[in-house]
Amino acid sequence: MAAHRRPKQRNLGGTAARTALTVALAGAATGTLFEGAGHADPGSTPEQLKTKADGLYREAEEATERYNGAKEAAAAARTTLDGLRDEAARRTARLNTARDALGSLATAQYRAGGLDPAVQLALSSDPDAYLTGAEYAERAGSRQAATLAGIREESRELAQLRAEADGRLAELTERQEELARHRKAVREKLAAARSVLARMTSDEQAAYASGDGTLPGRADRDDTRGAVAADAPNPRAAQAIAYAYGALGKPYVWGATGPSSYDCSGLTQAAWRSAGVSLPRTTYTQIDAGPRVPRSQLAPGDLVFFYSGISHVGLYIGNGQMIHAPRPGAPVRVAPIDQMPFAGATRVA
Repeated sequence: MAAHRRPKQRNLGGTAARTALTVALAGAATGTLFEGAGHADPGSTPEQLKTKADGLYREAEEATERYNGAKEAAAAARTTLDGLRDEAARRTARLNTARDALGSLATAQYRAGGLDPAVQLALSSDPDAYLTGAEYAERAGSRQAATLAGIREESRELAQLRAEADGRLAELTERQEELARHRKAVREKLAAARSVLARMTSDEQAAYASGDGTLPGRADRDDTRGAVAADAPNPRAAQAIAYAYGALGKPYVWGATGPSSYDCSGLTQAAWRSAGVSLPRTTYTQIDAGPRVPRSQLAPGDLVFFYSGISHVGLYIGNGQMIHAPRPGAPVRVAPIDQMPFAGATRVA
């Protein structure tokens, strides 16, 4: 037999080795480039990058408002479910007390020489069986009839409570799943926006961070606050504005309602809450918190909304200016209302 020999390995040397190494390094560098840039066009201008980042932040804010709404709905479902469970526990205790009383009566009857059929049904392990035979209660004495009627009514109401609690539990589960979806969407959009900003120079990033409004100096801020408070249509509006001025410079954090950080609707909600007015949580519900106001009739304290999806809100302070929480990386600030597509305004009080 011929011997099986391994073929000799061919050594790459000279030009061939250098060529292979060059190709490998080029491939690795290309892979790293695309991975870091998220497959974006490396030739994008600063203005194109800004537009792309703006769009991603806007989408993130839309997802944030949906998250806020789902969170509020989940909290309401949780509160209702807890209440139903507490009430069911109380009714169960009452039912058990009534059954214990009926059991004592049955014991007394047994010792006296017999057990009434109605009592037998009531003590059955199948509640439906004795409830459907409730006509036997008419044969019992007045005390038995009252006890049986109470047990029947308590059992019926308890069954309704448990069915309602089951429905609320299903709703809560659905809301929690919705919450998780919106949280994931927000995080993905913000990560994509950060990836776009990372392709800008440090100067371009700084310009982008300060490009949608200016933060007044402390002295200017105090003077302006006093002037706006004087122009406010009522004391509550003046208080809401004063609160918003006090929040200037605090960071934007999606889902936050203060006092150390805010998202856009969280800021307006907190500002009006300080004036004793309860606003809904989201932009698309806050717009219905009062009568609509034409742009030409805006007054300090009005809520101003932006974009077709009503995804952003600020607090109007007069002279075409508002205080708002713009986006991650851009703290609460004063900005002109014409820098975003105006969608409407609402007068809260």
